[in-house]
Amino acid sequence: MNDMEVRIQTTYDALHAMPEVGFAEHRTSAWLAEKIKAAGFIVMTGVGGTGIVATLKGKEPGPTVALRADMDALAYTVNGEDVCVHSCGHDAHSSMVLTAAEELAKAGIRRGALKILFQPAEETVLGALKMIEAGALDDVDVVIGIHLRPIQEAKTGQATPALYHGSSYIMEATINGRTAHGARPHLGINAIDAAAAVVNAVNAIHLNPVVPWTCKVTKLHAGGATLNVIPDRAEMALDLRTQQNAAMDALLDKAEKAIKAGAATVGATAETTVKGGVPGAEYHPEIIELARDAIRAVLGEQGLLDPIVTPGGEDFHNFVKARPKVKAGYVGLGCNLSPGLHDPTMKFDRSAMIHGTNILLHMTRKLLS
Repeated sequence: MNDMEVRIQTTYDALHAMPEVGFAEHRTSAWLAEKIKAAGFIVMTGVGGTGIVATLKGKEPGPTVALRADMDALAYTVNGEDVCVHSCGHDAHSSMVLTAAEELAKAGIRRGALKILFQPAEETVLGALKMIEAGALDDVDVVIGIHLRPIQEAKTGQATPALYHGSSYIMEATINGRTAHGARPHLGINAIDAAAAVVNAVNAIHLNPVVPWTCKVTKLHAGGATLNVIPDRAEMALDLRTQQNAAMDALLDKAEKAIKAGAATVGATAETTVKGGVPGAEYHPEIIELARDAIRAVLGEQGLLDPIVTPGGEDFHNFVKARPKVKAGYVGLGCNLSPGLHDPTMKFDRSAMIHGTNILLHMTRKLLS
C-alpha cells in the first residue's frame, strides 16, 4: 500500500473503534478536528451540535466546493447488550473525505475555497438541517457526498455518478373516539374501528403509478388493560416514500385527508403530525458528468455504472432543498458490502476506500484548478 492507502486504513481503524450515535459524536468530532487542523485547514467545531466545518482557501477567486461526510453510528441490542456499531459506513465516508482533504491541502488549491463538512446525526435526519441552520452552506457553490453501496447494487471496482435516494417521511396520527362500557358500545366511539377505517382509507390512496411510491401503516396501538371498555384513543404511524419531491407533497396531503376522513366514518376525529423526513435527490447535471469523468479516470469505463435509484433516504438532500442554487452530486461506491447496510454484522472491502478517495480528489481538483 502507498502512503495514502495506509492513512485511509489507519483513519478507518480509529473511527471504527469509536462509534457514537447522532449528536453524541464527541470523540469522533474531536479526533477529526485535530487531524484536519493539522492538515492546515481553518477549523470550526460544534457546528450544528457536534459538526465540523474546515476551510482551505485558494490564491485566486473561484467557487466554494464542499465535501461532506457523515459521522454517526447506529445503536443496537446484540445478545442482550446495548452496543453502538458503524453499520452504515459513515466511518468509511469520513476516512475518505479526511484523506482527500489532506491530499488537497498538501498541494494547495489554486482558486476558490474547499470546505470539509463532517456532519453529525445523519441517521436522525436532523444533522444536515442543524448544519444548514448554523450557516455551513451559506457560501457553498458545490456540495459532494459519497456513500458505500451494498453488493446487490455495486461491487468493488464499480461506482455510480448519481445515487438517487427517494423522499421519505413519517406521519403520526392520534385517533380520538369516546369511551363506553363494552355492553353499551352504541354510547361510545370505538377508536379501533376508526383506526381500521383509516387503514382502508390509506390503502385506497392513488398517485401517478409512473412515479414509484409507497404509503403504509407501520404502527397501530389501541386499547388498554381493561378489556370490556370501548377504547377512545388509538395511535398510528405511517411510512411514506416517493422518488420525486412533488409526489411526496401530494402524498402527504392525501394521507392526512385519508386519516381524517377514515376516522370520521365512525364519528371519530384524528390529529396528524409529520414527524420528519428527508427530500429526494436533486442533482446538478454538471456535477453528475464530473462524477462520471472521475469514475472513468479512477476505475475505467468498465467501472462506471448507470445512476442507481434507491428507496432509501439520505439527509444530504436537505442541502439542496434549503439552498436550491447549490450544485449537488452524490457518488455511490461499490465495495462488496454485505449482508447489507444497517446490519450490525456489515462488512465491506476496505480496499475500495482508495477508489472513493481518488474519485473525490479528481472531482475537487477539476472544480478548483
